[in-house]
Amino acid sequence: MPFVRSEVGAVTRIIAGRARGRRLAVPGSGTRPTSDRVREALFSALDHDPGLEGAAVLDLCAGTGALGLEALSRGAAHALFVESDRKAAGVLRRNLATVGLGGEVRLGPAGTVLAGPAPRPFDLVLVDPPYAVTDDEVAAWLHAAATHGWLADDAVVIVERGRSGGTRAAGFPWPEPLEGVRERRYGDTVIHVGGCYGPAMPAEAQR
Repeated sequence: MPFVRSEVGAVTRIIAGRARGRRLAVPGSGTRPTSDRVREALFSALDHDPGLEGAAVLDLCAGTGALGLEALSRGAAHALFVESDRKAAGVLRRNLATVGLGGEVRLGPAGTVLAGPAPRPFDLVLVDPPYAVTDDEVAAWLHAAATHGWLADDAVVIVERGRSGGTRAAGFPWPEPLEGVRERRYGDTVIHVGGCYGPAMPAEAQR
């Protein structure tokens, strides 16, 4: 996700649902939330298939938490936010308190967190990594998520990437048991949507 230039007065908002219009603070140290246009397109699709009501959501490289909080506002039951930057995580916790929809923040690199046991399987995984993170690194995170019980058998995974940075020209390299479902482009942003095509096997079954 690209850098914001100013630390003062930077805000975004929840687009729809129970917390519609609530403003979220944005840390100025390398974090910018997904644009309103992209978020609206992304969640409009999810509202129809598979739907967010009662879903457990995992927001990786969460930043402000805009994606996971949008999901909670639209009916998701639980969200876990993973963020490696301590300052951003602090702002994220304040945003959760402001919106008042619950959610849990875990501080640490996504790859490290996903290498550990999952607290529960997640129905929706949202990934918006920094440009410096390559597609292959994100694919490795998702492979770890699948093998350590983080993905529900019918999980949907959404990866947001810029056209520059670590993005492959040939498309996103989905690891098993995930496969690409569709890809959408919004200006310089590319949204990759994938899903499980078979049971997400726990780590012990892979040995």
